[in-house]
Amino acid sequence: MTYRYDYLVIGSGIAGMSFALKVARHSKVALICKTTLDEANTYFAQGGVASVTNLKVDNFDKHIEDTMIAGDWLSDPEAVAKVVRNAPSQIQQLVDWGVDFDKNEDGEYDLHREGGHSEFRILHHADNTGAEIQLSLVDRVRADKNIDVFENHFAVEIITQHHLGKVVTRRTPEITCYGAYVLNEKTEKVDTFLAKATIMATGGVGACYTTTTNPLIATGDGIAMVYRAKGTVKDMEFIQFHPTALYHPGDRPSFLITEAMRGYGAVLKNDKGEEFMQKYDPRLSLAPRDIVARAIDSEMKQSGSDHVFLDVTHKDAEETKRHFPNIYEKCLSLGIDITKDMIPVAPAAHYLCGGIAVDLNGESSIKRLYAIGECSCTGLHGGNRLASNSLIEAVVYADAAAEHSRKAIEGYDFRNDVPEWNDDGTTHPEEMVLITQSAKEVNNIMGYYVGIVRSDLRLKRAWNRLDILYEETEQLFRTSKPTKALCELRNIINIGYLIMRQAMERKESRGLHFTVDYPHK
Repeated sequence: MTYRYDYLVIGSGIAGMSFALKVARHSKVALICKTTLDEANTYFAQGGVASVTNLKVDNFDKHIEDTMIAGDWLSDPEAVAKVVRNAPSQIQQLVDWGVDFDKNEDGEYDLHREGGHSEFRILHHADNTGAEIQLSLVDRVRADKNIDVFENHFAVEIITQHHLGKVVTRRTPEITCYGAYVLNEKTEKVDTFLAKATIMATGGVGACYTTTTNPLIATGDGIAMVYRAKGTVKDMEFIQFHPTALYHPGDRPSFLITEAMRGYGAVLKNDKGEEFMQKYDPRLSLAPRDIVARAIDSEMKQSGSDHVFLDVTHKDAEETKRHFPNIYEKCLSLGIDITKDMIPVAPAAHYLCGGIAVDLNGESSIKRLYAIGECSCTGLHGGNRLASNSLIEAVVYADAAAEHSRKAIEGYDFRNDVPEWNDDGTTHPEEMVLITQSAKEVNNIMGYYVGIVRSDLRLKRAWNRLDILYEETEQLFRTSKPTKALCELRNIINIGYLIMRQAMERKESRGLHFTVDYPHK
């Protein structure tokens, strides 16, 4: 079946939904969602949204400098300024859409402070800000008659000249996107979605790792599709591991203990109950995440323990429960009363700072293809994301992409010569266990060899092991009818390759990429 829309938005987190809402006033939009509309990385974001709102003590220059420092001066200054200066207007847009940020008794925003921030500037909704944003946007999207939501649909490949019988390489002067081939899981058929502009908003890559805070749908699908289509992907070596995921063996994904808790006053301690961050950074538990994650990793290796502790027992119990109700309830369900007991925590794969390279309009190297949200690399994060900068980046770039594409599509039309998906001669994979087992192998490879601390030897071992899985999976894909599980396996293998290759190419320790072969000078 073939569909035609002005816009094809692949992904339904804050980036995809906010873009859809912005362009639906003038156009018809297809919103592709691989599961249900309320399941996205956005939903699990606890901390909040960074924006300068208290001008009595804060200003744009401070936020810009904090972002540049956290990014190890690899951030693009233009992208940083764009996000910081446009943040307040996009906060107002979220409020207009129904997002309810907490306020104090004076009616002003109740601002948190997180690691790397010089001021209190994190807007939040208790400790479940992402859920508040996601559900508010879901309500608006479902009510918009110009947005058609396709749940349980999985984008398999974007459509370019390659599918029209033309040879496309990374040297092709102008690769163009005409839409995507999308698997309808109900019918098990691959439909053709044609669009004047395609927007990739597929989120992160955490599910490439065994231990992650991301929902398990975060398999890097958009990045893998764009890479296979010869688009530019960069900075994949910069994987942010959240220092404080709740340590509870068997949980996947891991429950996140927000950085705001450290901003509130929680202190990291080792398995002996001793504070240790003073050995690593003068900012102590509020140092940027890469430093804290490596410090915890070091403490765990020295002691042989598989976790450390976060201690908030010295704070007022009722205040703690009021600020962090969901964390309190989750821990209590596991027999941990955070007002009396220390919380066992360990680092987990959390956020990708790289992705599909885009310009200040959110446009990728492939014409008519935009990328926004975590799957994009705008240049904002550089070598390390400053806490709570990601949600605001998503809405600022969604706005930029909406403005640019609205004018651009006036000169675009649909291609009428795009062939239907051809799976003649293929069969359904007979042994799903092989796909499941291969996915676990990828997770183990990434966790063992491409984690917080890397080396040339570890990366080479990972490369050799992943190469075998790549060849097996590509052969299986060529002879099989596409399934979500098979496509996700193919994507996490592509993502693993990109992370390894770009990690190998960076001959230094910088930001989130730390290697024992090129330590900090």
